[in-house]
Amino acid sequence: MMETSRERTKLINRAKRIHGQVESVERSLIEGRECSDVLMLLAAVRGGIDGLMAEVLEDHIRLHLVGPKAQALTPELGEELIDLVRAYMK
Repeated sequence: MMETSRERTKLINRAKRIHGQVESVERSLIEGRECSDVLMLLAAVRGGIDGLMAEVLEDHIRLHLVGPKAQALTPELGEELIDLVRAYMK
């Protein structure tokens, strides 16, 4: 997936932060915290996931679809790119 282990480590650390945020949401629900507090935590989780997804999607496009090691952009790969973007936009 990634070209360097440093990039992979960055992504793993982002995923760990997201995991911590999800645990914080769970604790807030167990403790019966205010809805507005839980919603703020959920927004942070969503932002973290969106950022991680964008990073992985960008890497995939650069490495596998248009980068120097990529195959020529065939109609099939074009469709894959469209499918990835559509799935991400949902």
